[in-house]
Amino acid sequence: MPHRQLSLRKRCENILGQLDLTHPFSLDALCSRIAEQRGRPIKLHPLPKEAAESGVCGLWVGTASVDYVFYEAQTTPLHREHIVLHELGHILFGHHSLEGEEADGRAPVVLRRTNYTTRQEQEAEMLASMIRIRTANAGPSAARARGTLARLESAMGYERGNDGS
Repeated sequence: MPHRQLSLRKRCENILGQLDLTHPFSLDALCSRIAEQRGRPIKLHPLPKEAAESGVCGLWVGTASVDYVFYEAQTTPLHREHIVLHELGHILFGHHSLEGEEADGRAPVVLRRTNYTTRQEQEAEMLASMIRIRTANAGPSAARARGTLARLESAMGYERGNDGS
């Protein structure tokens, strides 16, 4: 695995190690725990139709008192959840501005995803995928999904240890 991807995976694993992921997984519970840690609520909302039509599928707007996460509503429930996890990834990584731009501390943070070429987008996307993999590998339906997830993990360069972790 290339060094950059290995480093990315390790950064994601550090954050994953600090998350208390419930089984069965609950996105609402994860949002509540992150909100509690940050001391401000996370509000989930569907994207306005115009934004979705422009190609944006996810958006995080962070203010001093609340984090707003917007997601594409006209997609599958699994994809909606992944979009929200991606935006939570930005929050968990502490991303504050679009790559290369400085936030002045007064303006709200606005991060929207349209591609995955920046470091911040790669971090958020990898973390979202790893949360899904980790939570799908536990619970009663895990046995059915292991073959597909193993192929996905392999494609992402995510190798599991002999103990299943």
